[in-house]
Amino acid sequence: MDEKFLILAVLLPILGGASVFFFRNRPKKVLMAWVGLVTVATSALVWGLILTCGKSELTLLHMTKALAFRLRFDALGRFFAGIVATLWPVTVLYAAEYMSHEERLPSFFAFFTMCYGITLGVAMSADLFTMYCFYELLTLVTVPLVMQPMTRKATRAVRSYLAYCLGGAAFAFLSLMFIIGKGNGAGYTFGGVLAGGDYGSRNIMLLFWLFGFVGFGVKAAIFPLHRWLPKASVAPTPVTALLHAVAVVKSGVFAIVRLTYFAYGTELIKHSWAQRVAMCIAIFTIFYGASKALKEHHWKRRLAYSTVANLSYILFGVLMMTEAGLTAGLLHMAFHAEIKILAFFCAGALLHGTGREYLKDMGGIGRRMPVTFACFTVSALALTGIPPFSGFVSKWHLLTAAADSGSRLAYAGAAVLLFAALLTAMYMFTVVCRVWFPAKDDIAEGLGSVHEVGFKMTVPMVLLSVGVLLTGIFAQPIVNAAAAIAAGM
Repeated sequence: MDEKFLILAVLLPILGGASVFFFRNRPKKVLMAWVGLVTVATSALVWGLILTCGKSELTLLHMTKALAFRLRFDALGRFFAGIVATLWPVTVLYAAEYMSHEERLPSFFAFFTMCYGITLGVAMSADLFTMYCFYELLTLVTVPLVMQPMTRKATRAVRSYLAYCLGGAAFAFLSLMFIIGKGNGAGYTFGGVLAGGDYGSRNIMLLFWLFGFVGFGVKAAIFPLHRWLPKASVAPTPVTALLHAVAVVKSGVFAIVRLTYFAYGTELIKHSWAQRVAMCIAIFTIFYGASKALKEHHWKRRLAYSTVANLSYILFGVLMMTEAGLTAGLLHMAFHAEIKILAFFCAGALLHGTGREYLKDMGGIGRRMPVTFACFTVSALALTGIPPFSGFVSKWHLLTAAADSGSRLAYAGAAVLLFAALLTAMYMFTVVCRVWFPAKDDIAEGLGSVHEVGFKMTVPMVLLSVGVLLTGIFAQPIVNAAAAIAAGM
């Protein structure tokens, strides 16, 4: 498939989403049919490009001699886009029922669909400048989604989200400008555009890489810049599922991979003070996020803190700066996306069907919503890292990569990861035990009126549950793809 189709993959959901504003007076069925058509067509196009597109660049616009707006689909971009293109249609089906009684549906689905195209733009960018432009657009287009409830909590969440993301963007911009100035452009080169060159003080270069790590790390929810993420759980569940599993947070991780491996280069950063600082941040964030999740009694916020921890699992692998480490990080990037979006779908099903948000109101409810909580049990097993589910595969690779690295800091990180796995089992299986096997005094009131949600929400949960199992059993093709990217192939 020709590289010119790259721009179509980006523009189709953006323009298709913008056109949803004209559906204000149309029936909801017509609105959802259009959104579903645009989403499925985009995913089909993206997978066609993943399988057949070449690696040539498509230049759309020259800003200056050094800066241009360019698209290219390399292996890392295909990996990220594949995750996004697989999970987005499933989320749209789920959202069709979840949002059916909400107000301002055309506005919601307009921004929701445009967000798809902009996330693909992040994946398909040929250089840091193009990626940065899409990255900032992603912040702006997700603001109305977080604001959808139009409550005081939603307003506070949006203010926090904007403050953190715009502040992080400033730090990332400094790093970007340094690369453009020193590296004679912002194009991607595996190994880094600064590799092997004499560009002045190494400490200055490391400082600017660290600026970029912190700046992009805002969306990756590193401590202490994670606070926007639990607050954003006030948004509708289809939004929080994508924010916390796919689009926003994984874009932050993706940007750090690009910055580290394709701009500055691991040759410059490895064994430096900057690497140690970033590793310490990631390791502490794992411990902090898992600990906060265990203490949290609001179900969606518990899952949000779990995301904080798991994003730093990915960063821990990336920051080892070894082939095995990057392979493990990419695997967890893919597998955490499907596991966490499944967990959020289950939380959303409970909220949509019963209005319940807190653990104290969930005792015995599994028997009234068996499909939902069977699916959540799958997500709990996978997130804890129990075989044969996909979470085991990525966590195993993270631990073996740390053991092979020879780094004391990586060993410490592996120990924290094992402790966090114990905390994960505690904060996930306390929910499982409460809903299936409650004590007599823990059985929630009003269970007689509770029933399973509709098929548009149950089908995505079942599909994801099957996917979490199958990608664990048949993980080798995904492992091979991640390993090829880590080797620069």
